[in-house]
Amino acid sequence: MNQGKFIFAQLTDFLPRRVFDRIVDKYDGNKYVRSFSCWNQMLCMVFGQLTARDSMRDLMLSLEAHHPKYYHLGFGSTVSRRNLGKANERRNYKIFEEFAYVLIEEARRSCYRDDFEIEVEGNVYALDSTTIDLCLNIFWWAEFRKHKGGIKLHTLYDVKTSIPSFLYITNASVHDVNIMDIIPYEAGSFYVADKGYIDFLRLYRTHTNGSFFVTRAKENLQFKRMYSRAVDKSTGVQSDQIGKLVIYKSKKEYPEKLRRIKFYDSEHDKYLVFLTNNMDLKASEIAFLYKKRWAVELFFKWMKQHLKIKSFWGTTLNAVKIQIYCAVIAYCLVAIVGNKLKVDRTIYEILQILSISLLDKTPIKEILTKCDYNNVKELQNKQLIISGF
Repeated sequence: MNQGKFIFAQLTDFLPRRVFDRIVDKYDGNKYVRSFSCWNQMLCMVFGQLTARDSMRDLMLSLEAHHPKYYHLGFGSTVSRRNLGKANERRNYKIFEEFAYVLIEEARRSCYRDDFEIEVEGNVYALDSTTIDLCLNIFWWAEFRKHKGGIKLHTLYDVKTSIPSFLYITNASVHDVNIMDIIPYEAGSFYVADKGYIDFLRLYRTHTNGSFFVTRAKENLQFKRMYSRAVDKSTGVQSDQIGKLVIYKSKKEYPEKLRRIKFYDSEHDKYLVFLTNNMDLKASEIAFLYKKRWAVELFFKWMKQHLKIKSFWGTTLNAVKIQIYCAVIAYCLVAIVGNKLKVDRTIYEILQILSISLLDKTPIKEILTKCDYNNVKELQNKQLIISGF
């Protein structure tokens, strides 16, 4: 009989418990708590994410079926719908936000790859947001339009590691460009965004920080060409120009030179015009960086399909934020485990395997390792055959 740990307990061993406890102490998260601590709360939420529970009732039904295993799974002595719901409503979401950033940094370090298609010194970030629709009758605080509610998840996605480096949750009515005021810019890194983020005052601030941006130009952009560079049209690049803005307000907000690149996308039969402050990369490389922006769109699609950030287990803003940050914790945890165990699988494949295996006692590396079932040799049966019948 296997006396090992449950796979869920093996998985949570990769979480830095001492770091989490320091964050909890910082916000007095366990003040007046008798049994159901912040750690127990987070593990319950991560369990719900990994097993794709649709609601609080669904989560509690799954947990109650395994009540004798609570201690070994790390859930504490008792878990009820009331104490989990109350914890999500009242405990500071910043505990889970800060811990999510701790895991994000660890995941980025472990998943970093230096074989990026383009040689750039800094990191490459894709900036975008996704709107999560909410019912106004239940989430009264999330008013977006007259008969519609929602929140926005603003994300700075690290293209090299496939890990989000910055997340910010706001009401859906907040415009995307406002997030550019709080992004932690890194000198030498590239920030790729669509035309919705064009604000020349904020882009100039990015430029003065020593960072580079790549974005699409709006159709009404007025640009005065100063000189052009030679281009190879077989690469799709139609023009590569250096110039300045024309309109007085835009020129005042961004007084420096800009680079405008016109590119033909043969796959979709359309012309794209890019703006950047980087003068060194090839025009085709700038176009490639913008193409990488789609990685953040795929990340949003993946999160909505495979983690629970569309249906929520609490109705307050605090509960919604805790659930989203616990989804990010689960995502980073899977990425960290896959990298540390050198598992040759995608995050999606690891998540699918874990979702039906958390209560097994198989070693986690064994269950995540790929097996070639076509190459399994049959056991040779050397038993003597009894004849004469």
